[in-house]
Amino acid sequence: RRCGNRCDFCFVDGLPEGLRDTLYIRDDDYRLSFRYGNFATLTNLKPKDVERILEYRLSPLYVSVHATDPVIRRRILRNPEAPDVLEQLRTFAAGGIRFHTQIVLQPGVNDGLVLERSLANLYALGEPALSAAVVPVGLTTFSKVHLTREPTPEECRAAADVVHRFADRALAERGRRWVHGSDELYLDAGLPLPPAEWYQDFEQVENGVGSVRYLEQRIAESGPLPDLTGRRMAVLTGTAMSRLMPAVLQPLGESTGAAFELMVLENDLFGPSVTTAALLPGRAFLRALEGRTDLDLALLPAEAVNDEGRFMDDLPLSELVAAAPVEVRLSHHFTDALPEGAHA
Repeated sequence: RRCGNRCDFCFVDGLPEGLRDTLYIRDDDYRLSFRYGNFATLTNLKPKDVERILEYRLSPLYVSVHATDPVIRRRILRNPEAPDVLEQLRTFAAGGIRFHTQIVLQPGVNDGLVLERSLANLYALGEPALSAAVVPVGLTTFSKVHLTREPTPEECRAAADVVHRFADRALAERGRRWVHGSDELYLDAGLPLPPAEWYQDFEQVENGVGSVRYLEQRIAESGPLPDLTGRRMAVLTGTAMSRLMPAVLQPLGESTGAAFELMVLENDLFGPSVTTAALLPGRAFLRALEGRTDLDLALLPAEAVNDEGRFMDDLPLSELVAAAPVEVRLSHHFTDALPEGAHA
């Protein structure tokens, strides 16, 4: 089901021309929300859709709230017909449906007191509101930068302070922190990431919430690692992880004996403001590996490739593997792609 909103920060509207057609589909489907964890706004639900969700217990859902004030939310979505999301969530809560929520932080629109009111309203829904995430808006070179902007470090710090106050309250009252800032919020604010225990079950890790700590935890839980003494490994990632990855790779190198080289790539498809590794184009990886015959293995983020084995710029993984002068493997958490060796 297609999206009827026209958000200023819509990532699909911020795509360059010439990509594969499916990338330009603005989906907003509650079935994808239930099945895959896609965030949906619920603005296109008809009464029969609500009945179906309740009848088939499609829970949990993932809901883009952005603001609980109906007027402000309609302005964010650029949709004057958007229903009151709190009424929708109350209906679902009464019917036994649970939901994860997110607020994409748009400075001057839904931060400050608006953010506080939105979190207070969501928290008041009780146990059905499983979690809330606050994510700073991310824009590409092709986004509607004349209508919106990314938050400043000061604005991110202010939002993080609100998140922590509500998290402390939720922990004291319900035993769970409930609300989290994304890793990007802390990075943009210049703040250290919370420890792994802060995120508890990592409920929104796919939304960039606690992804670094989750990665560290997966590595720690992977068991004995192979002895790779003398081997040279390259880890390719986006600029968002450049400050944090060395702390992840150092213990990995000490455990395996391998030399890990961090290769930080700037996104030349969407622009330098898009820093996540998952959105790097395949040709950026290929250019970075040109002439690197000194490497034994290059690890690429598995999230950068879709189910059909294609990068954002439509380059097939098979083509990159054939052209690269070094063995290439996709990896979710490094230890899942390390070569065979003498196990410790």
